[in-house]
Amino acid sequence: MLPRGAARTPGRARRRALRGAAFQALLLVVLAGAWPSAVAATGATPPASSATSVAQQEQLAVRALCPPAAPGYMSCLALVRTDSAPLTRSAVGPLTMPRGFAPSQLLSAYGLPDAASGAGSGITVAIVDAFDLPTAASDLATYRSQFGLSPCTTQNGCFRKIDQHGSTIYPAYDQGWGGEIALDIEMVSAICPNCHILLVESDSTSVQDLGTAENTAVGLGAVVVSNSYAGPEFLGENLADSAYYNHPGVAITVGAGDDGYGVDFPASSPHVTSVGGTSLATAANARGWTETAWDMAGSGCSAYEPKPAWQHDPSCANRTVADVSAVADLATGVAVYSTPSGGWVRFGGTSVATPIIAGVYALAGAPSPGTYPASYPYAQSGQLNDVTSGSNGSCGGTYLCTAMGAYDGPTGLGTPNGTGAFTAPGAPSTPTPPSAPAAPSAPTAVIATAGNKTALVSWHAPAGNGNPITGYTVTSTPESKTCTTAGTVSCTVSGLTNGASYTFSVTATNSTGTGPASTSSASVIPATAPDAPTGVTAAPADGSAIVSWSAPVSNGGRTITGYTVSSSPPGSTCTTTGSLSCTVLGLANGTSYAFTVTATNPMGTGPASAPSSSVTPITVSGASGATYVVVTPNRLVDSRIGLGLASGLTANVAQTFPVTGQSADSTRNIPASAIAVTGNLTVTGQTAPGYFALTPVATNSPTTSTLNFPHGDIRANGVTVPLGAGGMLSITYAAPARATAQVVFDVTGYFLP
Repeated sequence: MLPRGAARTPGRARRRALRGAAFQALLLVVLAGAWPSAVAATGATPPASSATSVAQQEQLAVRALCPPAAPGYMSCLALVRTDSAPLTRSAVGPLTMPRGFAPSQLLSAYGLPDAASGAGSGITVAIVDAFDLPTAASDLATYRSQFGLSPCTTQNGCFRKIDQHGSTIYPAYDQGWGGEIALDIEMVSAICPNCHILLVESDSTSVQDLGTAENTAVGLGAVVVSNSYAGPEFLGENLADSAYYNHPGVAITVGAGDDGYGVDFPASSPHVTSVGGTSLATAANARGWTETAWDMAGSGCSAYEPKPAWQHDPSCANRTVADVSAVADLATGVAVYSTPSGGWVRFGGTSVATPIIAGVYALAGAPSPGTYPASYPYAQSGQLNDVTSGSNGSCGGTYLCTAMGAYDGPTGLGTPNGTGAFTAPGAPSTPTPPSAPAAPSAPTAVIATAGNKTALVSWHAPAGNGNPITGYTVTSTPESKTCTTAGTVSCTVSGLTNGASYTFSVTATNSTGTGPASTSSASVIPATAPDAPTGVTAAPADGSAIVSWSAPVSNGGRTITGYTVSSSPPGSTCTTTGSLSCTVLGLANGTSYAFTVTATNPMGTGPASAPSSSVTPITVSGASGATYVVVTPNRLVDSRIGLGLASGLTANVAQTFPVTGQSADSTRNIPASAIAVTGNLTVTGQTAPGYFALTPVATNSPTTSTLNFPHGDIRANGVTVPLGAGGMLSITYAAPARATAQVVFDVTGYFLP
């Protein structure tokens, strides 16, 4: 947690220092009646986004995304924790959840209906911020996916991004405001997942540009507008208030500020709902939560704005800030996915509380035309959580900076307890959770991660509805396999079938009973590494060996992606991406080798096979100086047309064919003096799995294979084989009885002694 008042005094002092001559110039222009151009006339320049934040100056574990603003300009209010590195999208999963409160926790804390209720459907909430976030849509998608919220995209009409004039000529990117945008759209999603979101980006941080964006948002049909920015109050601000923030029938929420006791604009506008901040924590009470005033929340008495008719506190004749509040403390923070901030981070500040309250207004339904929704909580304060402890500064201990019963500055009338306080008086409100103890709500954000015949399932805790949750039950579909916990939010379901697809749902139980099942997780497929390949055989060649095998009995539940052959003595290997044979090169002629094979799938590499029988590679370079001659490929066999072999192969019946002297073309003829040949053996029309032995001597039951072809594989495979007597070779198809196959053999070279 931030030390009390650590950033408050420096923040206020710096803002005052920034006023100076720019403020005086603005005052002269405003008094001359030239408000629309007043900001430009001051000569003040919007502070650069790279300026050092107050939090950085104080060397705290947080930083402000935007620097303080000069009069007539605004600063975003988002604060981010810096005591831990952001988590990337890939780093977040069932065992590493984003830090900070999740949507289900916020809904529980404030007694709000979830997406299944349908609350907020058809309501458009606008977010007004400065500059562009190019990744707004993808950041929002990542957040909603992580927490099990339905997609909200431009394609399905849920999300829309425009500039301050309503077009798509977006302003320049700014890292600080980009983080603010991600926070705002995701907090609205957290509270009102059924709402449509309209992001309106202004060209600059000036009141005039942000105000133009405000008017555009309302003009395009938004009935709730969230504004997580603030600037110092200035003489003449009521002109800006009337021009940009006076929209009856629209709920406009504005952050009260993050510099502690003191008032900012436009939170001081009498037409908006000014949102203060609290520190939120779980508690062993009927609500399950407790809150105190956050010591950095803005509050106080406006220097310029009149008090609205519905506000009646005793010690401020002008507008008093704030009206209501929600969580803002960085000690917990909320989880946000922000590309500008590096991934999953924890945000705080009244930038969090403001879109939360906007979302609550949306859940309550469209405001009544002609009314000011800021007045609704004052008429129904009994439907709020009254925050009665904590302070945000020094004001003589009065309610302006000290939380107490009923109304106070830092927390206003309190925090949401359902949506009743945010509905026009007399209008039907969204039902709030029953005050009497009830079974828990449904868990949310169910995520499953597959293992070996298991799945690790995790979820977010739901509201206990008056009684602590005592346990959870996870159930699979299909097979109804289960696991239970006594309160932790993950467990492992066992006894699953590798290779089968499963989804999982979760129920929560308290002393009242078991609540409804969660939305199902995405499907997962349990799996493990493959078994060992079988039937490994090897055929010797020149400095190499052709190794073949049969696929493992079990692929582990996932498709095998490759095989690796290893020699013994070690040092030589070959790999395939699925073929059941490959040639191991780099062997020493005259040395005996055996070979083992392993299979790999996406889950890993399985155990090694039993070794093949030992083979000795052929020696082709000896005392007589054997040489290799390359020839133009010469097809000696094509059993499909009776070339070389009169017919195709029948299982376990050897057929012999001549190799030497078989071409009239002397450049392609294999001479009678050849001792071995190389070539491509191609198999087609194979009716059953099996292997093929190309050997010097005919044998009907070979114990080793030249090639092992998967059923249906018609690829050519290179072989080297010594010639038999009279320049003959024999080929055998080792396969189940009555299996048949066609073969083609093309010679590509030969060895001479």
